[in-house]
Amino acid sequence: MYLRKPVKRIAIVILNWNGKDFLEKFLPEVIRYSNSLSRIVIIDNASSDNSISLLTQHFPYIEIIQLDKNYGFTGGYNRGLKGIKEEYYVLLNSDVEVTENWLEPLITFMDNHPDAAACQPKIKSYQDRDLFEHAGAAGGYIDYLGYPFCRGRIMNMLETDHGQYDSIQRVFWATGACLFIRSKVFHEQGGFDDDFFAHMEEIDLCWRIQQAGKEIYVVPESQVYHVGGGTLPKNNPRKTYYNFRNNLFMLFKNLPGNQLILLIPARLFLDGLAGIKFLFDGDIKDTYAVFKSHLSFYRYVLRNLSKRRKQQKLVVKHPSRGIYGKSIVVEYFINKIKHFKDLPSNNFS
Repeated sequence: MYLRKPVKRIAIVILNWNGKDFLEKFLPEVIRYSNSLSRIVIIDNASSDNSISLLTQHFPYIEIIQLDKNYGFTGGYNRGLKGIKEEYYVLLNSDVEVTENWLEPLITFMDNHPDAAACQPKIKSYQDRDLFEHAGAAGGYIDYLGYPFCRGRIMNMLETDHGQYDSIQRVFWATGACLFIRSKVFHEQGGFDDDFFAHMEEIDLCWRIQQAGKEIYVVPESQVYHVGGGTLPKNNPRKTYYNFRNNLFMLFKNLPGNQLILLIPARLFLDGLAGIKFLFDGDIKDTYAVFKSHLSFYRYVLRNLSKRRKQQKLVVKHPSRGIYGKSIVVEYFINKIKHFKDLPSNNFS
C-alpha cells in the first residue's frame, strides 16, 4: 500500500522547446495522474511554436518559467530548477505518456532508500507498447569503453517486455526522459554539465552522483511510454555530433586516472572507425559530425580538465556500479548477444 501525503514534495518539471503538439497530447495525462501529489512546472526554452499560448489558454493553472533563448536540455533545466525548492524533482520529457499511479512507487522507493539519489520508471515505446524504449528501457548501463546500453535494449535492439526485468535494480544511469531525483543531490552536483547542451548529460550526472557515494535505481513497478526523438530524431548529424562529443567529455571527466590514458585514445580510434563506416554507408554528414566532435573535444580539454579536478574532490571510496567489463559492441556484433539477460553477470562491476 502506497503512502499518500497531502503536502506536495514533488515538482514535475517539463522542459519544452517547440513541443506544442506533445504538450497538447500528453500534459492532460500528467495533470490527471500527478496533480494531487506534485507541483507541475513548464520550463520553456524560448519556443516559437505557440507553446505558451496553448499553456496560458488551456492550462492556465500550470506554472511557466520562460527563458530568453534555447539553452538546450542541460542549460534549460539548470536555469529553470534554480527557483524550484521541492524535495524531489521529476524531470519529464514532453513526449512521455504517464500512467495511473506512476508516481507512487517512485516516491515510496526513494523515501525508503536514503542512499538512492535518483531512479527511473520502466520506459516503454509509445509507438509499439510491447517494446522497451531506447532511452532508458529498464535501467541504464555502460561498458568499460563508455558505450551505453540498457536492460531491455542493446545497441538498437529493443526487447519485448515480458516482465523479465520487473525487479528493482541498482543501475549505472537513469534516463533523462523521466528522471526522479533528489533536488539536494542535483544541486550539490552542480546539475547537468551546461557544455553538453543535449544527449548523455544524464549519464554524466549519474556517474558523478555515484562517485559521490550515492546510488541510482530503476523501479519498474512504475511505467511510462516515451515517443523518443522528438527534438532530434535518429540519424540526425547534429545528434551524432552531440553523442560522440559528449561521450568523450563524460569519459574524460569521470574515468579513474589509471584508465584515462588508455581509454581516451582507444575511443578516439574507434570513433574514427565509426566515421569511416558512415562514409562508406554514404552518410557524409555523419562522418563530418564525428570529425567535428573530436575537434570540439580537443578545444574543451582544458575546461574539462578543470571540471575533472573539481569532481575528484567529491569522489568517495564507493565504486560506481553497472559498468560492463567487456565491449558491448563486440558482445552484440561478434558474440551475437541481443538480450540483456544473456550478458554474463560476472562481467558487471
